[in-house]
Amino acid sequence: MKTILSSLNKTIIVGFILSLLFIFYYLYIETSNFDIYFLQFIFRYIHVLAGIMWIGLLWYFNFVQIPNMPKIPDDQKPAIGKVIAPAALWYFRWAAMFTLISGIILAHLNGYLFSALLLGIFSESSRDTAIGIGMWMAIVMWFNVWFVIWPNQKKALGIVEVDPELKVKAAGTAMLFSRTNTLLSIPMLFSMVSAQNIWS
Repeated sequence: MKTILSSLNKTIIVGFILSLLFIFYYLYIETSNFDIYFLQFIFRYIHVLAGIMWIGLLWYFNFVQIPNMPKIPDDQKPAIGKVIAPAALWYFRWAAMFTLISGIILAHLNGYLFSALLLGIFSESSRDTAIGIGMWMAIVMWFNVWFVIWPNQKKALGIVEVDPELKVKAAGTAMLFSRTNTLLSIPMLFSMVSAQNIWS
C-alpha cells in the first residue's frame, strides 16, 4: 500500500481502477445497457470530478495562498511563484475547461442545454432557470480563468516578461478576478445543486 500511496500517479490510477469496478458492476452484474442513462452518469461523474479540482484550487488560492503570501519571507516567495503557483494554475485552468465541456455535454444528454442557456424562459421550467443561472455563472468564471486570470498570472509570475509596474498591476488584476470567481462559485454551486433537488 505504501508503494501506491507514495506515488501520486499510482494513487490516481488505483482510484480510477476502483471506479471502473463500479462501472463493471453496473454494466455486467446488473445487466444494464450502455445507454443514455449510462452516458449521463459518466459525464456527470467527469463534471463533478473536474469541478472539485477547479473549485478546490480556486478556494486554495483565495483561502490559503493569497492571504498567507505576506507572511512568507521574501527569500522563500520564489518557491511559490516559480514552482507551486504555475503547477496549480495548470490544473486550475484545465479543470475549468473539463468542467465546462463536460457540463455542456451533460446538459445536452439530459435535454435541457438550450432551455437552461435561455434561463427556462420558453420552457417555463424553474429547474432550467436555476441550472441556467448556474451555467451562466460557470461560463463567466471559465472566461475569467482563461482570458483574464491566466494571462495576468503569466505576467505576475514572470512567465511572460513585463515591466515591474505592469507585473504588479497584473497580479492585482488576477487577484480581483480570482476573488470574483470565488464570489460567483457560491451562488453557482447553489444554483446547480438546487436545480437537482428543489425545483421541478
